[in-house]
Amino acid sequence: MSAYRTINPTTGETLEEHPVIDDAAVEEILARSADEYARYRTLPLEQRTATLRRAAELFRERMPELAEILTVEMGKPTTQARGEVALVASIFEYYADNAARFLAEEELDIVGGGEARVRTEPIGALLGIMPWNYPYYQVARFAAPNLALGNTIVLKHARNCPRAALALERVLHDAGVPADAYINAFIDSGQVAGIIADDRIRGVSLTGSEAAGAAVGEVAGRHMKKYVLELGGSDPFIVLDDADIEAAVAAAVVGRFANGGQACTASKRFIVVDAVYDEFTRKFIEAVSKISVGDPTDPDTFLGPLSSTSASAELDEIVRDAVDKGATLYVGPQARPSAAFYPPTVLTEVTPEMRAYEEELFGPAAVVYRVASPQAAVQLANSSPFGLSSSIFTRDAALADTIAEQLEAGMVWINSTSKSAPDLPFGGVKRSGVGRELARFGIDEFANKKLVRVLEPLR
Repeated sequence: MSAYRTINPTTGETLEEHPVIDDAAVEEILARSADEYARYRTLPLEQRTATLRRAAELFRERMPELAEILTVEMGKPTTQARGEVALVASIFEYYADNAARFLAEEELDIVGGGEARVRTEPIGALLGIMPWNYPYYQVARFAAPNLALGNTIVLKHARNCPRAALALERVLHDAGVPADAYINAFIDSGQVAGIIADDRIRGVSLTGSEAAGAAVGEVAGRHMKKYVLELGGSDPFIVLDDADIEAAVAAAVVGRFANGGQACTASKRFIVVDAVYDEFTRKFIEAVSKISVGDPTDPDTFLGPLSSTSASAELDEIVRDAVDKGATLYVGPQARPSAAFYPPTVLTEVTPEMRAYEEELFGPAAVVYRVASPQAAVQLANSSPFGLSSSIFTRDAALADTIAEQLEAGMVWINSTSKSAPDLPFGGVKRSGVGRELARFGIDEFANKKLVRVLEPLR
């Protein structure tokens, strides 16, 4: 069983290592989490939300050190790392402010005498399986609503961000979340199926790859466990002939290259109608050529390294496959202090036989397509097996609304790239996953919607 390691992708240096826990330790953690659930769910809601509010305060107070961990551990540029910490604080604060409203009993308008109401209650201990690209944010989407609801959490983080995993756990415990209500566990992947199958675990949430989601969903379904899967995306960015091209280009650079392009909701396929294709592509490539690449600790750096040398190599394989089969390649600044760096890249003339046509490019590589019409743009956008987020750039409100209705995606942004906020639901369709996070929808996923029906008056 391999260890959890912090490897600085900028330098390649291994900074710390944590062994995976054995089966006896897993058993102890499951027992602790299940036992704590029986107590934690009975705490007054005001007490649970007070700890979330304090967690938000601590995230803000500790922002410099928490952001530095992201920069060192997975190469996130300093400014973007601070932005992630700020977003996490807002998520915990949001559920502290709104949980009482979301969890209030709902009176039903029924036929017949008596009354009926629905209670929203917790279901038990949950397993969270989280990725490395947003080490705090991905956890916050899952943890904040469920801690407010009264569920307890066992969290398996990615192997390459143990420092962030421990820092997040420390914030929650310092905020007053009971130690056994949120447990970080350095679990081996081979132990996951047994944990999901265990009767003490009542649900599982995974943010990760399509393959990982399929494996987790299969085990959870076999054991009748509720699951939420937030998986990959190949998000279309549609530019129509009346779009503000300057604004579209500026958004395209951020939407594709922020966080090193390592985001499921990053804009990945730029679908441009013929009338403005040449102008958009020329200006987009010019903007890409000006991206600041380098040391992620430099506040002026926009694009740092990818999370690992293997991530850079995997992306390069897809890009080289496209070029070998006839795609045109444009490469931006190539500062490479280590092998984990990958230059900002734009591909055109990509065709279906190339891997880049259908696979998710998880890194700083964009694909630009030329289409004849808005209808052709929708057809190409929907040809992907993924359906997470999408963007439409146009000045025509009616046309934007029509296209938004036709897109097979969980989220549609008009004249903007995808941005996360606590009060906006997050999730996709098709192979991008199952379920929703954030907003009021996030607190309902692992909840018992209990009906209480009263036929006769009660004294």
